[in-house]
Amino acid sequence: MVIKLFNRHSILVCACLLVTAIAITMAINFSHRSKNDPLAGDSGQSTSVLAQLNSDADSPESAAEVTNISTGEMRAVWVPYMSLDMSKESDKSEKAFQKKFDAIVTGAKKVGMNTLIVHVRPFGDALYKSSYYPWSHVVGGTQGVNPGYDPLKDMVDAAHKSGLKIHAWVNPLRIQATGTPSILAQTNLFNTWKSDAAKASWVVENSSGKYYNPAYQEVRKLVADGVKEIAQNYDVDGIQFDDYFYPTQDAAFDKPAYDSYCTTAAKSGTPLALLNWRRANINALISLTYSELKSVKPNLPFGVAPQGNVGNDLNMGADVNSWCTAQGYLDYICPQLYVNFDNPVLPFNTAAESWRKLVTNKNIKLYFGLAVYKAGSDVDSGTWKKSTNILAQQVELGRKTSCDGFMFYSWDYLNSDQTKEEVQNVMKVLN
Repeated sequence: MVIKLFNRHSILVCACLLVTAIAITMAINFSHRSKNDPLAGDSGQSTSVLAQLNSDADSPESAAEVTNISTGEMRAVWVPYMSLDMSKESDKSEKAFQKKFDAIVTGAKKVGMNTLIVHVRPFGDALYKSSYYPWSHVVGGTQGVNPGYDPLKDMVDAAHKSGLKIHAWVNPLRIQATGTPSILAQTNLFNTWKSDAAKASWVVENSSGKYYNPAYQEVRKLVADGVKEIAQNYDVDGIQFDDYFYPTQDAAFDKPAYDSYCTTAAKSGTPLALLNWRRANINALISLTYSELKSVKPNLPFGVAPQGNVGNDLNMGADVNSWCTAQGYLDYICPQLYVNFDNPVLPFNTAAESWRKLVTNKNIKLYFGLAVYKAGSDVDSGTWKKSTNILAQQVELGRKTSCDGFMFYSWDYLNSDQTKEEVQNVMKVLN
């Protein structure tokens, strides 16, 4: 989720991006998800716009199958902040955290994963020592409290020791959502900027939460510098943005910034429409992050995991069309295809084929995000209960469409009774 306002510098950026923003190819216009409903956007808008644009730990056979972990095909699992949460634990020590993460590493290897996508900046905070963001409540108990150790360093060391790669997963603009975290540190930039009249519009608060406003160059630089900091200080194998950009289509969200932009732009031409302006802001954020990251580690992959429904992506400012064709935005894209073959709005095979066609830049890898969390559940009118090899079929189809691998959401569901049969079946295909 994200937000935006505007200043004089931002106007120059948006002007430069005018051609890109207007040249957005709307040919593939099918929208997407929230973690509970992959076809619904965060703002709750309708997504019927298709035309638009457990492991069996006791099984020695299973363990033997995954001994040889492939490094050519991406096989990653997302590890969300909830899986790392120490805030409610009585023992918040480094040893306790390491034990929690070691179990994740062991479990991920057991089901054939070769990469962990670990949440390190969930709410404008950090699970690592940062010069820009306060310590996360996930490890300190309360945001801003130093846990006394460096969780990201420990996670990198543990992953690499076990032969796994690790990508740092960042929510670029979200500061607080639905009351989480319950307390923001005094040093959180939301507090310091809000109390400064000259910077107050750099952050936005609405009914859903608090967000950084990407309309401002200073905000975009903060996000990009934060990513550069991770690349400089930690031996991660990649950095990934989640799908949370503009949290709403409501024009009131960033009205002052947009009005300011329109007033200035009208003096020399025709201002961009609101949605194109927002896409230009996010494009500027993505390209700046990419260039800052490459300035310190040219070979470190940068990726984005957008919603699987392109229409929803475009509505939240994510110009995936440009990202998948032009150079200078990202190295990989992983649409969250959290649907099955029976979905009436966006069947998995339609989504997979559409994204394959969308990625025309040969330097960009295409991964498919798969919904392990839905396997065996009653969601989507019970269609996930029709079979126990839906994920396996999705992997097979993904390979036929020449995708470069898969990312599974999420760690907890790779190791649950609900998904046990599905996970066992997908393991047979993966390995």
